[in-house]
Amino acid sequence: MKKIELFEIHGFKDLTFSNYLAHESEFMKVINFNFRAGQKLPIHSHDLEGELTLTILEGEGEFLGADGATMPARPGDVLVSRIAEPHGVRAITDMRVLVHIAPPI
Repeated sequence: MKKIELFEIHGFKDLTFSNYLAHESEFMKVINFNFRAGQKLPIHSHDLEGELTLTILEGEGEFLGADGATMPARPGDVLVSRIAEPHGVRAITDMRVLVHIAPPI
C-alpha cells in the first residue's frame, strides 16, 4: 500500500496548469491536475480503448465536451468517460482534479 499526500507535494503554477503523475502501473494511471482560476485543459481525446474519470477535489469549474457542451464541476463531482470521447476542464476558481485512466496510456 502507498499513500500520496497530493496537497502537500503538488501545488499550482501561475502561467499554466500543473500536473503530477501520482501513480502508474500496467493497470491504471493516476494524475493530479491543478488549475488556477481561468486556466483550462483544452478539449482533446485519445485514439485508445479505455475509460477515464475526472474527480474534482477542490474548487469549481466546468467539464468540457464535444460541440461546446459543458457541465458544472464542483468538489465531489466525478466525470466518467471513454478515453476516445472528447473531454477537457476549465477552472472558474483555483481547482484540483484527480484523473484515473484505465488502462494507462
